[in-house]
Amino acid sequence: MIDVPLSVLDLAPVAAGTTAGEALRHTTELARRTEELGYQRFWVAEHHNMPAIASSAPPVVIAHLAAATSTIRVGSGGVMLPNHAPLVVAEQFGTLEALHPGRIDLGIGRAPGTDQVTALALRRTMEGLSAENFPQEFADLVNYFTGERPGPITASPGRGDMPEVWLLGSSGFSAQLAGLLGLPFSFAHHFSSTNTLPALALYRQNFRPSRWLEKPYAMVAVNAVCADTDERAQWLAGPAALSFLRLRSGRPEPLASPEDAAAYPYTEAERLFTRERMNGQAMGSPETVRRQLTELLERTGADELMLTTMVYDIADRVRSFELIAEHVAGGLRQDR
Repeated sequence: MIDVPLSVLDLAPVAAGTTAGEALRHTTELARRTEELGYQRFWVAEHHNMPAIASSAPPVVIAHLAAATSTIRVGSGGVMLPNHAPLVVAEQFGTLEALHPGRIDLGIGRAPGTDQVTALALRRTMEGLSAENFPQEFADLVNYFTGERPGPITASPGRGDMPEVWLLGSSGFSAQLAGLLGLPFSFAHHFSSTNTLPALALYRQNFRPSRWLEKPYAMVAVNAVCADTDERAQWLAGPAALSFLRLRSGRPEPLASPEDAAAYPYTEAERLFTRERMNGQAMGSPETVRRQLTELLERTGADELMLTTMVYDIADRVRSFELIAEHVAGGLRQDR
């Protein structure tokens, strides 16, 4: 019986009436505080054309966060490889690893993290916009770090400065690839909960030991909002549910306040959508969150949990991670 590590996934949420600068300063504050609380890693996600999210440039944010902290691992959850040339990613993260050796994680995803029009604006060509080329592009990226296949191009920084590489996924494709390559795998349970167990099973079934891992290592990302009472946590979670609804409806907006989210005139179909969105997540008092995370661990056998907390006010965001660290984390254990 060992304690399960807890980590943080942050999207630098932009609250209504605030700026991206404020959102990024709040993310920095949260990184410092979660480091003090003993969280293992702090990742930021790449999203584009989303007014509620300020983490569109993970390497830039990671550089700032790593400089503002000293022990917590900092990384991407993730960099969406179809948006970028592998050489550029290798140089960016090689630079980060050279500056902060042993503290940088490179989580790679194969989705664009945005709509196709925005993805085209990022890539500037239709070639590579699908995920068909992902395995080869990922292999090229790793080779820039390792130099195992000599070629005319050397990533500098990059070669010899390899961060810890993860594959991310919300379906089975990346799960299988992570297993075949012997890499750690992080699953996006926070927005694809129905696929969690099948993807983890594929990862473990396909796992081959590698220079990086002798056995599978799976992390599960989960929405977590912890407050003094269940009612308070549900209240604080309202803006994130509304934000996801607006995003899926093609109407992304900054994160609403809890009051505005509660006053939103949901249709019955919209209420069902948001309830399904919160299914299998962790929302409530410390006792409730402990029970929900324990159940998630029992179902998934996860080696690590990554918590993401989209709430309107930074004080509530920090408090949620404090409550979990102080009243939940010690009771989360997993049989090995």
